[in-house]
Amino acid sequence: MNLFNYDFRPIEAALGINCFSLISDYKAIVKKELMYNKNVSEKVQALSLKLETAKDENEFFNYVTDFYKAYGVGMFGLNKAFRVIGGDNGVTFTPINNMDKVMLDDLIGYEIQKKKLVENTEAFVQGRKANNALLFGDSGTGKSTSIKAIVNEYYDQGLRMIEIYKHQFKDLSNVIASIKNRNYKFIIYMDDLSFEEFEIEYKFLKAVIEGGVETKPDNILIYATSNRRHLIKETWNDRNDLESNNGLHRSDTIEEKLSLVNRFGCQISYSKPSQKEFFDIVIGLARKNNVKMTDEELMAEANKWELSHGGISGRTAQQFINYCLGGRE
Repeated sequence: MNLFNYDFRPIEAALGINCFSLISDYKAIVKKELMYNKNVSEKVQALSLKLETAKDENEFFNYVTDFYKAYGVGMFGLNKAFRVIGGDNGVTFTPINNMDKVMLDDLIGYEIQKKKLVENTEAFVQGRKANNALLFGDSGTGKSTSIKAIVNEYYDQGLRMIEIYKHQFKDLSNVIASIKNRNYKFIIYMDDLSFEEFEIEYKFLKAVIEGGVETKPDNILIYATSNRRHLIKETWNDRNDLESNNGLHRSDTIEEKLSLVNRFGCQISYSKPSQKEFFDIVIGLARKNNVKMTDEELMAEANKWELSHGGISGRTAQQFINYCLGGRE
């Protein structure tokens, strides 16, 4: 606390320098390109302002320790989400600096789906048993947005997210080994997860989730989104019980393919909204963004928009609102 409040002016006067004043009164340049982590910067600035108000060393101590209790230290402490870079010497984590700040309240509708996801995530964050989650259904319905919002909601309770792509599944064991003993809860996030018939990467995923000798650590869950209910492409041949050439049972093939999705204990369906639900989403987004149109105007314009922009979905509604904000007063 003495150092925080130290007066460097006598030193500057004696040495004829002004570097301490420059540092103390530093004003950051606005970096529109987001090449730095704004989230980290905001947290440190907020702590600094709080420390200025400390009445004594005990209060100062409490502010500092509360900060580290909430956010921890280093890369995993202050950042919310990470990408993985694999290599011969293991994996490295790269912070995602400009993560979407969306919150669950910003996703209009889908209350049942959000409630299931919140209940599962809260159990996980609080150290209770929780399930790996699969969010499946029509495109543009908010599956990925829900997971990003969950991370934003529970970040200050120690939740972090690691995004991993299908071609990186071979690195999953190394990723888990790197984070299993840390004092955070990690969601390994797999967006748009699906496999063609000839792809075998899903076998890595099956082994990591529940099939390997080593159990998955308690501080790690897997959250995935997919447009396919069963993740792995099925063919009509899979449904013929006997293969014509050698009499093998095709039911074994189906069982193999379904065994992956069965490892997700929390399965949440996101279906395309009805016309009324679509209009409710449009109107809700318009009011949040102060679009100055009546409900009737919004519904009429949104109806014309969705007919030529991919049909009814939450994504189409958001695109329509972006159009309104960009082209209207």
